[in-house]
Amino acid sequence: MNFFKKANSNHDKKNKSHIPFRLNFLFFVVFILFAALIVQLAYLQIVFGPRFESEAQSGDTRTETKNVQRGMIYDSTGKILVANNTSRAITYTKPLMISSSDMFKIANNLIKYVEIEPSELSDSNKEDYYLANPKHEKFVKSQIKDANKITDSSKLYHMEQDYVKKHKLGTKLTDRQKRAATVYAKMNGAYSLSTVYIKTKDVTDHEMAVVGENLSKLPGIKIGTSWTRSYPNGDSVKSVIGTVTTEKQGLPSDMINTLLAEGYSRNDSVGSSYVESQYENVLKGTKEVINVETRNDKIVKEIKQYGGKAGDNVELTINSDFQNKVQKIMNDCVKSIVGSNPYSPGGYAVVMNPNTGGIYALAGVSRNVKTGKITDNALGAINQTYVMGSVVKGAMVLGALKSGVITPSNNTLTDEPIKLKGTATKSSWFNKTGGANVPLTASDALEVSSNSYMMKLAMMEGGFNYVPGSALSLSNSIFDKLRSNFKQFGLGIKTGIDIPGEAKGFEGPANQAHIGNALDLSFGNYDSYTTLQLAQYISTIANGGYRLQPHLLKSIRSTNRDGSLGEVKYEFEPNVLNVVGATDSQWNIVKEGLWKVVHGTSSYRTGTRLADIKPAVCAKSGTAQTFYNNAETETLSLVTYAPKKNPQVAIAVAFPNISDSSSSINSTAVKEIYDAYWKTVQTSDGLK
Repeated sequence: MNFFKKANSNHDKKNKSHIPFRLNFLFFVVFILFAALIVQLAYLQIVFGPRFESEAQSGDTRTETKNVQRGMIYDSTGKILVANNTSRAITYTKPLMISSSDMFKIANNLIKYVEIEPSELSDSNKEDYYLANPKHEKFVKSQIKDANKITDSSKLYHMEQDYVKKHKLGTKLTDRQKRAATVYAKMNGAYSLSTVYIKTKDVTDHEMAVVGENLSKLPGIKIGTSWTRSYPNGDSVKSVIGTVTTEKQGLPSDMINTLLAEGYSRNDSVGSSYVESQYENVLKGTKEVINVETRNDKIVKEIKQYGGKAGDNVELTINSDFQNKVQKIMNDCVKSIVGSNPYSPGGYAVVMNPNTGGIYALAGVSRNVKTGKITDNALGAINQTYVMGSVVKGAMVLGALKSGVITPSNNTLTDEPIKLKGTATKSSWFNKTGGANVPLTASDALEVSSNSYMMKLAMMEGGFNYVPGSALSLSNSIFDKLRSNFKQFGLGIKTGIDIPGEAKGFEGPANQAHIGNALDLSFGNYDSYTTLQLAQYISTIANGGYRLQPHLLKSIRSTNRDGSLGEVKYEFEPNVLNVVGATDSQWNIVKEGLWKVVHGTSSYRTGTRLADIKPAVCAKSGTAQTFYNNAETETLSLVTYAPKKNPQVAIAVAFPNISDSSSSINSTAVKEIYDAYWKTVQTSDGLK
């Protein structure tokens, strides 16, 4: 027992002697590891620190936007006037930084998989493509003296372009190179993180598949969707609706700064005229928003922040079936008269709701007098001005009633030729010699379209007591007085229609040298107006004095999930621009006169051709003396509304430079338009 105790004691002493050594060795190893770690950290900090800091700082988040489907345009009955044709597309989203040689490589790769139709390339496009080839760029650079010393890359590139241009190196391209150059031009013209269309038409299933399989070889190339405008119910109102720019056209040059400030890209499609332009903010929708994370100018992640919202729809007041009929009527009318009226430049018509200002139809025809070619020109109704003649006499009479030179109970004046010292005699059409001198009331004067009566009103308003043979003595202010009255009805002032491009009209000189023209102004033979102004004028009479803004917008509506027209988000309310203040008895004089134009008893009444229209109409025709070069012509116009009580529709037409004095084309057009209206837009049942 004692032996074993002694032996164990010696063994324990031996084991205890090894413990400090092991601990020391372990501490030494740990020390070495920590030292190595510290050295490595120091190495990384000192050697690679700037690089890591640069990479961390180069990371960024950018916003990329993508266009959405444009809203559609409908007529007043819900029929589609402008739709969107959807097609598959090959697109390119340009990275933050990419070299021309990389784009050159992508363009040449893409044409291996996609059939690209070569576009018309500018010399600059060809030069850019030529220099994008690294071999070509290296060669050209070698030909430029001291090129390596030029630090301004932009300056160097311009010098390289000049060399290529001078030696015509980029002019001769093969068909394959032209296709690649077309792709390269689109890619090169894009802005960083903007998306451009490479191909939008006839993208085949095979092309979609093969591009999808090779996207890794085509950085930035994507498969997407494009939209183009279509007109499923004909394009008779296309000139009124306007156009949308193509991606190639981009933003209109006269609006580019404004649109860029609103978040558009330079190559965005945008409404460039008329309805498409006026309601751009409604139709364009809200772009899709994608947050793009980048590092070292390379896209590392894309996160869709907002899926975008398709544009809302615009519903117009125009009835497309009626619009087509009115346009055809105007075409047929112009064609029917050109044989005996060689100077006719066309004809225009406006059909309007006198109680709301809504336009039912806006139609027009332009004719090239030299070639005889006839083209649709609905916008001529708002931007072509003509001296319109006697149609303005309703406004002239009411102005005189309001000023007090005549009253509802005392308004009889004698129609007689007006003879003033030093000027040619001016007279009514039916009383050129004085053999038909007759006393006329104001309504009678409208019925027979008396020029003499209107001239006497103008002289009375100017404070001049007419005596045959005396010299005319009027202040220049008579022009302002007459025009101020006319403008209350919309004559000689912009109507305010909700599309751009409206003409104001033309005012003749208003000075003593032209003081005699104040008399011409009184019966519509001096200033010029648009057909739309005539429509606003007669609507103001029809509704009892409210000058309403003419408008094409009926409402703004959303789109249902099934693609159909959705709920109303905004509805255009009638907008009263001004009120022509007159008493009921004063208005009755004018309205009775317009009724008697068609339904009166005088053999001189001017609207007999309209007497058989049902419901019965009120009207005033106009015949203005005009000239084409040295040939005497006339503008035949006509304004009308129906029915007499509670008018539902107002019409204005104008046919300038008619040389056949027996023509009644204005009446013919109006009769056909009324017939189409009651059959297409509204029933005449119960109306008289």
